[in-house]
Formats: sequence, structure tokens, C-alpha cells
Amino acid sequence: MQSNEQKPDIWLSVTILGLLAIGIVMVYSSSSIWSEYKFDDAWFYAKRQILFAVLGLIAMVILSRIPYYVWHKHANLIVIVCLVFLILVLIPGVGMVRGGARSWIGIGMFSIQPSEFMKLGLIIYLAKFLSERQKKIVSFQEGFLPALAIILVPFALIMIQPDLGTGVVMVGTCLVMMFVAGARIAHFMLIVAGGLAGMAGLIASAPYRIKRITAFLHPWEDPLGSGFQIIQSLYAIGPGGLLGLGLGKSMQKFFYLPEPQTDFIYSVLAEELGFLGGAFVLILFFILLWRGIRTSLHASDLFGSLLALGIVGMISIQVMINVSVVTGLIPVTGITLPLISYGGSSLTLTLAALGLLLSVSRYSNE
Repeated sequence: MQSNEQKPDIWLSVTILGLLAIGIVMVYSSSSIWSEYKFDDAWFYAKRQILFAVLGLIAMVILSRIPYYVWHKHANLIVIVCLVFLILVLIPGVGMVRGGARSWIGIGMFSIQPSEFMKLGLIIYLAKFLSERQKKIVSFQEGFLPALAIILVPFALIMIQPDLGTGVVMVGTCLVMMFVAGARIAHFMLIVAGGLAGMAGLIASAPYRIKRITAFLHPWEDPLGSGFQIIQSLYAIGPGGLLGLGLGKSMQKFFYLPEPQTDFIYSVLAEELGFLGGAFVLILFFILLWRGIRTSLHASDLFGSLLALGIVGMISIQVMINVSVVTGLIPVTGITLPLISYGGSSLTLTLAALGLLLSVSRYSNE
């Protein structure tokens, strides 16, 4: 598996740092009013975001210098540890409930979200599994079904929390990896049918999800309830126009848009920086996608190729879902915007994952 060490991908590195810098600025801008009101400190969220950014950058640099193929032999242990944490978070007294979901484990003043670790852990494990069984993936019983079972176990644990958004990102990423590894289209058609039925069941089993669907279709029928978030998001994006109202001049962050530093930070960004600012951020994500795919294509082995693809796929799917939600294209779901939104576990793990992506580019043959 060994390959010659190359220089780090400068395009990828600069893009990551650019998105991270924009994220820190926007976390302060979007959260300052709420932070001042709730904690008497306008910098409360921004300072924590900077701390997690530093920790994430340290992890990214360290992981980028460790040959990616080292993780091939540790994949089993990584996914087992992630599964243990997913189980621990479900235990009352260990897991913390926020927003109706038991998705966090408190550690002192901070908390971690095991599902974020699981996304990366599963990508590493599935990259190993598929690279070792590439010839069998075309078989439904010997390849496709075992790979699907590996995905569904952590998905079920995440849905018990419940966290549909994270589960969708994880499953979508893994299915992309399976498709690129050589799985047959016919097999995907079978699980698409089952997946749609399962999704309908998950939505029907939770009243708040049904409200999100109805709010998506008819937000003005309940403007102060289920339709509130999307209406306020559109109220933010609309006035932004081409150039925006100016950095720090958002009106929706004045207690109209709930906690605008997380899931709806792109709405505030579009309001303050306009269409051009929002488009610039999407261009940066497109560059990240381009360099990630290029890294996957130039990887020295299938494990590295699938690892790179899984990481860039995870980030890209998350970006598409978040931007689609805040612009009213799909129903509201709790998905943050990678590298931009406030969130310790999400930011740190995203940067760690990008460290692995940089490692694939560094230790692959050109």
C-alpha cells in the first residue's frame, strides 16, 4: 500500500482555510446578539468556535502527515469504538437531550456528538470492507447485502436518538461509496423502494417530522409554528439582494431566526453578504469537491480512493442538504453547514476528516 510522499494539495488546503475563516466570522456575526442576551458575552459562541477550529486544525495537520493506509488495519477498532459511543449516548444520565434528541455526551463544560464520529468511522471501515471485497460487491448476497447491513446498524442507533439528518448524510455517503466500488444499479433500485417505504414510516412515526413536511408544503398555514423557521430564513435571504446588507447588519439575527449560528447560518450569510457572498461560499465548496474527487482518482489503491471519495461525499451531501433547507427546497432537518456553522463535534471531525483527505493526496502517486 505504500506510496511516495507528495506535497500537500495547496488548492485543497487554501480552500479549507478560507471556508474556516468565513465560518468563524459568520459565527460571530450571526450569534453576537443572542450571545450577548443569553451569556452577557457577544463573543461566547465565536470564542468556542475558534477553540474548536484550533483543535480541528491540529488534528487535520497531524492526520495529514500520517500515511492514510495506516488506518486500514485499525478500521475494525475505530468502528467498534464509535458504535460503543452511539450506544452510550442512549443511556439516561450519560446522553444529553437537546432539541428533543439524545445525541450528546457531556464532558465537563463541553459535549461531544458520537454520531459525528460514527460518520467518519464508518467511512474508514466501509472503505476497507469494499476494497477487500471489490469482486464480491456485484453479488447481492455476498457483497451488497453485507455492506448494507454494516450501514444499517449505526443508522438504527442514530435513529433511536433520533437524528434523521445525520442518518441520511451517513447512509447517502455510504451508498455513493458502494456505487463507485461497483455495486449494481439493479440492487440500488431494490433498496430505493425499501428506503422510500422506510422513510415514510420514519416520518409517520414522529409528529414533528410530519409538521416539517406540511410546513415545507404550506409554511404560511402556520407562520408562528411549524412554518416559522423557513419563513424567517427566506426573509433573511430575500433582502440580501446581490451585495447584501453588509457584514454584521443582519436583521433576522435579532431573535427572529432561532439560533442562527447553527443550521441557518447560510441564511444570515446571504442576508449580510448577498447573492455574491453566498455564491462565493458555494464556489469554495465546489473547489473542495473537485480537489477531493481528483484526490480519489489519483489514489494509490482502492482503499485510499474510497476513503477520499467518502470524505468529500459526506461534506458535499451535507452542504447540499443544508443549503436546500435554508432556501426552502426541501423540508427542514437538523443539518449544519460544514466548516461554517457553529458546532464543536461537527467542526473538529470535519477538519479531522479533511486531514485524512490531505493524507490521501500526500501519500498517493501522481
